[in-house]
Amino acid sequence: MKDIETYRKAGQDLYHMLHLPTYPIAIKYIKDLAEIPDKVRRPSDRGQLWSLCQAFTYARRWGWNVAMTSEDNFCVPSTVVHRWEKVPTELLIESQRRQGWRKSYDADPQDPSSQDLFSEDFFKKVADHIGFICSPLTETVVIPDSILVYGSGADVTHIIQSLNYQSQYPVVSTFTGFGESCQKGGLLPYVTQKPQLVLPGTGDRTFSGTSEHEIAIGMPADLVFYTVENMFKTGGRQNMGQPVKTLLPQSITESLTPGFDYLRKAIKEYKKKK
Repeated sequence: MKDIETYRKAGQDLYHMLHLPTYPIAIKYIKDLAEIPDKVRRPSDRGQLWSLCQAFTYARRWGWNVAMTSEDNFCVPSTVVHRWEKVPTELLIESQRRQGWRKSYDADPQDPSSQDLFSEDFFKKVADHIGFICSPLTETVVIPDSILVYGSGADVTHIIQSLNYQSQYPVVSTFTGFGESCQKGGLLPYVTQKPQLVLPGTGDRTFSGTSEHEIAIGMPADLVFYTVENMFKTGGRQNMGQPVKTLLPQSITESLTPGFDYLRKAIKEYKKKK
């Protein structure tokens, strides 16, 4: 088992290799409040409620260490999906119907993108959990279960290429447009031990300040070492690198546009008259 310094080093390597705009996030699922280290913030201690995606933002942008439980989270559906509160699944489905996320849930309320969240194996794995701690991986205060990385499309492409370099960890994901970072960024990688691509959804975009150009990827924590090890190896010299190397068209002349062509000829004529 890797120690906390090893995870911090991997986080620093990933952060600097990709020039990431925000810190990778370490996520640790807890079964008891006693697991929360000193100086970790809880919104409820300040009389506040946050969403899980807001906690991720504080970790990745502000460098805060945040603990979230049912008592800290205003996004009640994510609390129930994480099983921090145990209620029948039909109540969760009804809450989403009332939200209006879909026209109807009658045909197949447990859509393919969520089947892992309703399986018996899932219930067993998360049965005793009450919350999580999220921390900037570069200075993490916990040994993580999952790691969530936000970045540009190119950043995430590099990570996917690294995971696929030895054909071991393909990234296969489905999307609903909500519940993306909290479920697919942390929970599903922890439960399934498989990486997930995250297309930030409504909560991320409207509650947590996730920008329009950002996407993310979640992975089981130990895969960060594999990712760092294989970074930029795909394609050898053809790897697009960081900053991304693009092919620049060559042999372009002023005839590209009428304005360019006119001005070049005008310059020549002007010189002749001097």
